[in-house]
Amino acid sequence: MWCDNCLLVLPLRGGAMAWAVLVAAYSIAGGVFLLVSGQFFFFFFPEWQIYGGIGIGVGVAAVLTMFALSNKSYIWIRVVKFLWPFIIVISAVRAILMIVQLQRGKDKITWECNNGGQVWTEEAVAASASKPSTMPGGFCAAGYSSLNTAFIISLLVDIACQMYMYFLAWRYSKRLEHYATMKGPYHGGYYNA
Repeated sequence: MWCDNCLLVLPLRGGAMAWAVLVAAYSIAGGVFLLVSGQFFFFFFPEWQIYGGIGIGVGVAAVLTMFALSNKSYIWIRVVKFLWPFIIVISAVRAILMIVQLQRGKDKITWECNNGGQVWTEEAVAASASKPSTMPGGFCAAGYSSLNTAFIISLLVDIACQMYMYFLAWRYSKRLEHYATMKGPYHGGYYNA
């Protein structure tokens, strides 16, 4: 027998809504962070915007899941149950690309930290001129290895949270399907053979 909500104490629907809020909050926050400060960590122009856009998309999918659960809508639960596998695959590819690109940009990130947190560009390296925007505080103090480890762990936790969100949407969808086949107390009742 399946557990309805294995990790949360709340009932299935309430716990899934709470999980959707959590996934939406950290996905949207991470997406905005990448859109605003991603150029300090990823060095090909649209790269950080794509990663941030995917993060925002995951947050939107979590909000859709939250609304589908709050409305008890069978159609919308089926829609989000259909969307989550695609989102998980896209997020897994994004995580692999982000980890690889962070490894490739190790020297550039170190250069940014050694030069006051300015954005690494070919022109900045040649002129060593300060840019008006600087790297967010605290990243250089932690060091590259800590930054890399934090990115890898957070990306893996993100994938695990999305997989659990898909499980909760799938489980709630199955519950709605079983509910639709139940018979009420009239016209043969619950014990109809």
